Amino acid sequence: QSAVMLPLSTQASTEVTISGSQDGARLAPFIIGVAGGTASGKTSVCRKIMKQLRKDVPEEQGVIINLSQDSFYRNLTPQETADIANFNFDHPNAFAFDEIIHCLGQLKQANPVDIPQYDFVTSSRTGQIPVQHADVILFDGILAFYTPALQELFDLKIFVDTDADTRLARRVRRDIMHRGRDVLQVLDQYERTVKPSFESYILPTKKHADIIIPRGAENEIAIDLILQHIKFRLSSRVVSPVKT
Repeated sequence: QSAVMLPLSTQASTEVTISGSQDGARLAPFIIGVAGGTASGKTSVCRKIMKQLRKDVPEEQGVIINLSQDSFYRNLTPQETADIANFNFDHPNAFAFDEIIHCLGQLKQANPVDIPQYDFVTSSRTGQIPVQHADVILFDGILAFYTPALQELFDLKIFVDTDADTRLARRVRRDIMHRGRDVLQVLDQYERTVKPSFESYILPTKKHADIIIPRGAENEIAIDLILQHIKFRLSSRVVSPVKT
């Protein structure tokens, strides 16, 4: 999943109308972490937030990007590749957390980074996408709140809480349509690794959330409250020095 860049600004303050300032500094981005179980609606929540911000604010005042933890799956070893049917993609060890923390840390300092591209069909990285300074960064992933170092990078933490039956139905459709799997593969993977990993690693991170959204993107009231909070926080951002 590649980064998605869309225009953003806020009506609350002219402070967010520029990416740089005359004294060589940039406004620090507002970074939002969006966690939740597989197929809980994390990406849909991010898209809805971005879509509404485009309607509410002028286009010329900034940039919002959506980055996915899925981009940071580590490269598999030859042994793991040979036994890929049994590899647990929902386990913390499947992700390159140091790389995630580095990239978000650089973006928080208004520095450009290269984000990996990941192909779910081949279960491998296929390249990189350059990402420049952004005013708002939405970072979604099943384990977005797993490490304290990652939690500290977020200015707002959202957990998308969707019931297990809905998540399973969505995952079956998604993996068959977009990731080259068949229904038996999806169900077997869910029973062996996805469900146990959710209960052991993902659900416990819910306690770190600032906001919990039941029903995901269908929850219009929660989305509206989050949008209001984003605009308010943007109006009081601090300046980060630009490193050259």
